[in-house]
Amino acid sequence: MKLWGGRFRKEENKLMESFNSSLAIDKRLVYEDITGSLSHVNMLIKSKILTEPEGNKIIEGLNSILTDIENKELLVNGDYEDIHSFVETNLINRIGETGKKLHTARSRNDQIAVDMRLYAKKKSADVIEAIELLQNNLKMKADENVIIMPGYTHLQRAQVVTFKHHLMAYFQMLDRDKTRIENAKTLMDESPLGCGALAGTTHNINRDTTAKALGFEKPVTNFLDGVSDRDYLLELMSCFSIVMMHLSRLSEELILWSSQEFNFVEIDDAFSTGSSIMPQKRNPDAAELIRGKTGRVYGSLFSLLTTMKGLPLAYNKDMQEDKEPFFDSVDTTLSCLEIMSQIIDTLKANKENMEKSVRKGFLNATELADYLVKKGVPFRDAHSVVGSIVIYCEDNEKGIEELSLEELKSFSSDINEDIYAYIDYHKSLNRGIKKTLIE
Repeated sequence: MKLWGGRFRKEENKLMESFNSSLAIDKRLVYEDITGSLSHVNMLIKSKILTEPEGNKIIEGLNSILTDIENKELLVNGDYEDIHSFVETNLINRIGETGKKLHTARSRNDQIAVDMRLYAKKKSADVIEAIELLQNNLKMKADENVIIMPGYTHLQRAQVVTFKHHLMAYFQMLDRDKTRIENAKTLMDESPLGCGALAGTTHNINRDTTAKALGFEKPVTNFLDGVSDRDYLLELMSCFSIVMMHLSRLSEELILWSSQEFNFVEIDDAFSTGSSIMPQKRNPDAAELIRGKTGRVYGSLFSLLTTMKGLPLAYNKDMQEDKEPFFDSVDTTLSCLEIMSQIIDTLKANKENMEKSVRKGFLNATELADYLVKKGVPFRDAHSVVGSIVIYCEDNEKGIEELSLEELKSFSSDINEDIYAYIDYHKSLNRGIKKTLIE
């Protein structure tokens, strides 16, 4: 049964019927669709638009559909235009003509708008929960590994940091991600139910009642905006894209660190794969897949931005294309967060190689410059002196800490015996603001 067709003289073309159907995509909204319908019917009863026996019969029918779906006694498939026609047709088949009153004072436009908002709110909470799990694993792994390692700029060894501090940088990124998603949830916390197709309804309905029942802060202010707004999906997909960007950066570091050239970490066998031809290989495929799927989430965002960019008010069928990119975006983000959480949980840090790399990169050069500044040497002069010392070390294949006091004094008479404590990698981390690196 179609939910429309009275003004048409001809049957819909079979190819068009298939082209127009969205059930294969929006069937995952069945819980939200029935939840919204139950709220709508309860409001119609309280507003005396439906009699209590009529409303109760519809409510009983909707609950029976939901129960049968949950028990896998009713499968969400078939030749239906969308999830709304699936629910309504099954309702009419179960309770008869009374089921046709379900759609009173409602349009599919405000119906799908409320379905998507409910679903987006639920999945946003799932993403936040997944972020927090990853943060917990990052924190635990960081606390277990207060190891010195090279910090990089331009992929060149720059200054000594700790593995803990490096991991906690991603903890902070994820904290911002949570805040962005929470903010997006706040902005979208309005119910479009009652907007009708675009201009409300002449029935005396109570939108505040349905908004409250569905867990929204309030009803939307403008009917036209209510049925055609997809900003909340775009904002969430933007948030997911930033989450994926952070996961991709972390993936890239894990890929580099697990290579033989670095050998800073070992990714567990459970998240690595082998080569079909090279038996010695252990490939960091889980991290590479996360890095690759980032582009997929970006693509979903730009797909919906492109769909929305030229649409006049109010609803247009183009908006049916909002679901697939959003569903794929949130599914991909959740799976990547889950995999990354487990990668971090099982990750092993190679303390010996990290410390060895620190000693090869003149990573205490900045500390030496700071030492000279504390002795009264202008920073630019100190910078030049230390640059000369690094050249000398390169020519003589020595680290700065390996130079004798006599060698160091040949560059500056301000250098004294206390320099060695100052440029010691471990001791420098306990000095001044650098203590943050190990806290």
